[in-house]
Amino acid sequence: MRFRLLRRRLTISAPRMAVRSAMPWPFRWALLAIVLGFCAAIGLWAFEFGKDIAGLEKGSKDELVQLRATAAALQAEMLTLKAERDQAQSVANTADTLVTAEKASQEKLISQVKQLEADNRALRDDLGFFEKLIPAGGVEGIAIRGLQAELTAPGTLKWQALVMQAGRNSQEFVGRLEITLVGTANGKPWTASLPEGAIALKVKQYGRLEGEFSLPPQTVVKSVSARVLDGSVVRATQTLKL
Repeated sequence: MRFRLLRRRLTISAPRMAVRSAMPWPFRWALLAIVLGFCAAIGLWAFEFGKDIAGLEKGSKDELVQLRATAAALQAEMLTLKAERDQAQSVANTADTLVTAEKASQEKLISQVKQLEADNRALRDDLGFFEKLIPAGGVEGIAIRGLQAELTAPGTLKWQALVMQAGRNSQEFVGRLEITLVGTANGKPWTASLPEGAIALKVKQYGRLEGEFSLPPQTVVKSVSARVLDGSVVRATQTLKL
């Protein structure tokens, strides 16, 4: 057995042997670093060559300075325009406020003018009413003019009377005004006076008196009478048929 093994190793059928030279690992790392550096140099050269072909570096410094100056100018202009816009907005807001205030004042003045016109019409109506009530002959003394009465609501009668003195230099009259209502209640005759009684009256030229009377249920007023009393003496009277 040993002889066969020894013969196999010494003859052609013996296994092949390879002879390799051993290189220390520091030299291997140095060679690898050289190769990588060379590749990086080639890549950087290719990048710079491409930039030159594209023309990216031509006048780059001057253009960069010019672009920065243009950007600064545009920014300054933008700030100026923004300030002008803010000022214009402030002026517009102030104008809107003034317009709103002016509109409110105008509406208030229009309302006041309408109210004054209504008051003027009422005064003219009262003046015409008084002129009609003044006796044409200038008779001196107290008189009842313009006795009015109407139902303003169910069960409520509103009355009004105007007491006048025709003379211009008449002394102040002091007396009482008595209001009497005549009608029917539940189909029977009915008469009533004001709950508070006769009303105190003071008249220099004219005086207007008015009030309301609450009617009992099922009451129909047919007439309203007014009397001016001077103590127990009747100085003037007027009756209104309804």
